[in-house]
Amino acid sequence: MRHLVYTGFMSLDGVVDSPGGGPGEEHRSGGWVFKDLEFVEEAWSLKAEELTDTTALMFGRRSYEAFAPVWPGSQDHAAYKELPKYVVSTTLADDALVDGWGPTAVLRSTEDVAALKDGEGGAIFIHGSAELARRLSDAGLIDQYNLLVFPTLLGAGKSLFGRADRDKQILTLRESKSYSNGILKLVYDVKH
Repeated sequence: MRHLVYTGFMSLDGVVDSPGGGPGEEHRSGGWVFKDLEFVEEAWSLKAEELTDTTALMFGRRSYEAFAPVWPGSQDHAAYKELPKYVVSTTLADDALVDGWGPTAVLRSTEDVAALKDGEGGAIFIHGSAELARRLSDAGLIDQYNLLVFPTLLGAGKSLFGRADRDKQILTLRESKSYSNGILKLVYDVKH
């Protein structure tokens, strides 16, 4: 069985969208990850650590459409270039996939994600994709959360966790660290 990991930047009030800014921001605080905080290189070490564990990437449609034009040519993301990618979407056409960014497949449902998890292979990391992460969490498919939590309250934006009435999930803290600029590294395993 494959391991499904959500990795992301999160504000203290649970917002995970718009960390880098750019067109189509849904709230005035877009770009919050790179604003206002002192850069402390050690606080970003989680991203480098993840490279060794990542065997495939998963995105929702919107995140795929945001990352696909940038990541294939990015030196910061070169290690991801040839990894398999999965886009979970009911609307993305197969011919809309980007060439030259490794093998990419479109999964059409949560059931397709569950079937992929049941197969052989290593960890699949979800970047961005707040709506997808909520759906997969509600379906009990997320196994781990790798979070960098920023000392920022945004008050608006997409939350990683839904507010619908659902069965509770228990998380076990695997690793934590605080950094001098106030960022917290939190790695949680989901108890199934």
